Amino acid sequence: MKSLKALLLGTILFSSFAHAELTIRISKGVDNPTVISVVPFNYTGGQSLPEDVANIISNDLRRSGQFSTIDPSNMLSFPSLPEDVVFRDWRLLGTEYLVIGDISPSAQGYQLVFSLYDVVSQKNIIFNKPIVVAADGLRDMAHYVSDAVYEAITGIRGAFSTDIIYVEQRSNTQYQLIRADMDGARIQVLLKSSEPILSPSWSPDGKSVVYVSFETGRPAIFVQNLLTGQREQLTNFKGLNSAPSWSPDGKKLALVLSKDGNPEIYTLNLATRKFKRITSHFGIDTEPTWTTDGKSIVFTSNRGGKPQIYIASATEGYPQRLTFEGVYNAKAQVTPDGKSIVMVHQRGDVFHIATQNLETGTVKVLTTETSLDESPSIAPNGASLIYATRSGGKGILASVSLDAGTRFSLPSTSGDVREPAWSPFLK
Repeated sequence: MKSLKALLLGTILFSSFAHAELTIRISKGVDNPTVISVVPFNYTGGQSLPEDVANIISNDLRRSGQFSTIDPSNMLSFPSLPEDVVFRDWRLLGTEYLVIGDISPSAQGYQLVFSLYDVVSQKNIIFNKPIVVAADGLRDMAHYVSDAVYEAITGIRGAFSTDIIYVEQRSNTQYQLIRADMDGARIQVLLKSSEPILSPSWSPDGKSVVYVSFETGRPAIFVQNLLTGQREQLTNFKGLNSAPSWSPDGKKLALVLSKDGNPEIYTLNLATRKFKRITSHFGIDTEPTWTTDGKSIVFTSNRGGKPQIYIASATEGYPQRLTFEGVYNAKAQVTPDGKSIVMVHQRGDVFHIATQNLETGTVKVLTTETSLDESPSIAPNGASLIYATRSGGKGILASVSLDAGTRFSLPSTSGDVREPAWSPFLK
């Protein structure tokens, strides 16, 4: 029991963090990626743009692992209008899809008109679609185009316009909760504290986050409005107040409390502020997360002797064990389709991220290239996940597709980061 408690509270604390920008390193893509050319967009304004929109789009698509991109230095022409496209030029380069666009100033900021072409069939898939953004919205414009192109080609909704939150530490006594684009850009500091911050989790509408802070001298759960920055403390019981997780409808939290003597799973009704105890066992129950229908809670427990994943009704309890392969399985997350879980899975002395099919029980390890992996969080489109790991002696964030076909990492430039959480789709 003590070793599990030490693990739960210690994983965030053993590293020395520093303020850091995140960079991207792609380590693996699919074997036969789709070749796409994103032509540098024409801009009719007087000065150069502060962001290279076409380059951001190209990087988004390449980072997905599903695409390889043609470098502009190898392009034979630079069309920005449909009548300028010569498909022969792009077939010579092996391009399968082509993105062109024209940006102009607008009263609100900028307007982009872009098109997507299937080069082989010479078919226009997205024709002259206009986008208008504010003066500071060029990255939003780029991610929007990436989402549209990705969905048009793959049939899967793009998640490039989503965000992540994660924890870093500027010194031994300065912690920060950070929000950024899913590619690590546009960092915003949500909270600074001299005490640890753990377990951030997004609300389903993307407007708030909940997390654990030690600023009161013991772990307490706070909710923070992302628009106003307003914070509210939700718990202040003696002992553990940890691992908050939003219900799919945003009306409840699942959380861990030891106020009655032992760490147990509870739910908190956010309207009535009433707590309901879900588990009752002498073992440690922790790390709750909800199933997609909101009817059940999946959690980690050592009630069988070693940490394993269990599921219980969100109203009646009655836990049932889900994982049997391996001596250690923890920190589960349910995929958006409700068919699988991802989790931290131990093989030998190494901790990987793995997925388990809930119907068949089949386990597949996703992160064979890294070790000491933790805190998986799934993209809202269910195509990939982000997690924390270590590389070169530092804590970094990394991403892997749910089929393990693509991987990329987001190492910081100057320190360690961890505890990532991927946002829902943001409006």
